Amino acid sequence: MAATNEHIDRLISEANAHEDWRPILEESLSTLDPDYIESLLNDDSWLPGSDHLLAAFRRDRTGTRYLLIGESPYPRRESANGIAFFDAAVGSLWSEQGLSKPVNRATSLRNMIKTALLAEGRVSRDSDGKITQDAIAKLDKSEMIQTLAELFENLERAGFLMLNATPVLHPARKPAREARYWEAFLERLLELISPQPTQRINLLLWGKIAKLVEAMPVSSNYRKLVCEHPYNISFIDNPDMLQLFAELRVLRRPTKS
Repeated sequence: MAATNEHIDRLISEANAHEDWRPILEESLSTLDPDYIESLLNDDSWLPGSDHLLAAFRRDRTGTRYLLIGESPYPRRESANGIAFFDAAVGSLWSEQGLSKPVNRATSLRNMIKTALLAEGRVSRDSDGKITQDAIAKLDKSEMIQTLAELFENLERAGFLMLNATPVLHPARKPAREARYWEAFLERLLELISPQPTQRINLLLWGKIAKLVEAMPVSSNYRKLVCEHPYNISFIDNPDMLQLFAELRVLRRPTKS
């Protein structure tokens, strides 16, 4: 057991998780098979790697309002960084043509940005009901964020904690098998951060991940915003997502204090 505790401490420390989360992570990680934890520490072939495994927990716990749960890391080392939906290989959001090429190629990210643009009243649909590249190109972006990193900084500032239900993508195992290692971890984590009367936490469940989380009894303690995965174009029309993005205004550049 001592060795297991040491391995858990290494996972938390190597990912530079915030001290606010350490007690919760220690107990949640204790649900994992000790041999599995040791195998992760002795293997550098999986994504996003031990230095990013718990990157979602680098923010402090205070002010956490939204828990966005993704599925698994991006299958590219340059993209996987331990934060759900954050493609670390994407830099600028915009180009002279509208959305930048990396954003326009990434279906989920493209739909998320278009949802935010529509919700914030920055663009309108054309006569065919589309949000076009030309309409985005014509926007005055001087008061808007410019990079994907800035978008996720805004989300964190708004109280987002963004983690994947299966935080490891291993080349030797299928994601469905990997997920079985982490299901008890996720359930225990949700139990430990279950909202208190003075703290309101919303679960954001997009796509098939909702079935996994909603099957856990602890999910009844949370307010849940459940919708289709942003890969689907219908995500842009989801009224709950439009309302959420309208409230958050994540495309607005923060004012300097």
